[in-house]
Amino acid sequence: MRYAIISDIHANLEAFQAVLAMIADLKVDKTLCLGDITGYNANPNECIEIIRRENIVCIMGNHDSRSCGLESPGNVNALARRAILWTSEQLTPASKEFLASLPRELRVEAFFLFHGSIHNTDSYIFTKHDLKENFALLESLKGSPHIGFFGHTHMKVLFSFRDDVLAVELPEAHTITELNRYLINPGSVGQPRDGDSRASFLVYDTRENNVTFHRVDYNINEAQRKIISAGLPAKLAERLSRGW
Repeated sequence: MRYAIISDIHANLEAFQAVLAMIADLKVDKTLCLGDITGYNANPNECIEIIRRENIVCIMGNHDSRSCGLESPGNVNALARRAILWTSEQLTPASKEFLASLPRELRVEAFFLFHGSIHNTDSYIFTKHDLKENFALLESLKGSPHIGFFGHTHMKVLFSFRDDVLAVELPEAHTITELNRYLINPGSVGQPRDGDSRASFLVYDTRENNVTFHRVDYNINEAQRKIISAGLPAKLAERLSRGW
């Protein structure tokens, strides 16, 4: 199977459409989303509708859980809180119901999908401690999947772990080996934070045992125009150009 793995769309319709067009060209078998369909950008309902129409398998992100009312936005930063409150006002009842129905984690074949950290949607994977903790949790899961795909940081990265040796890579492609365990982030579709403003995603080929990362240009100006027109903070528009 060839899986396209996307994350952190954040209501950026222009980026999402550009990514889906490239995914169509790559002829994958299935698209999987690691959460945060909503937040920061101006088209939450439209992005949810595409997820539903295209039967994209999706888990819940921290913005999704707050936008649909499952959790309070009080414990996020001020910029995220403003975006969540705006999004909550825009979402249709059907969109909120869909977000509330999403699982927080999911096993697909021999790999595992989660948003932030394993068993914690809000936590980030940044430090060596975070990595060792999540590799241990990955191993403890039923069936002991050897790959975990995660989002939340908006930065593409591949971590591998073997015999207590941790490696960090920012590859264009990587061959998967059963001897290693992996934690892999495809980067963000709708708000990259790695200094590259292009939308980011990856393709995981289970037959060829490889992961390939992809970037795609999109109409940033239009996404920015919509943010300003919607009355969302101007900083959310500005950061799209910087990729940060």
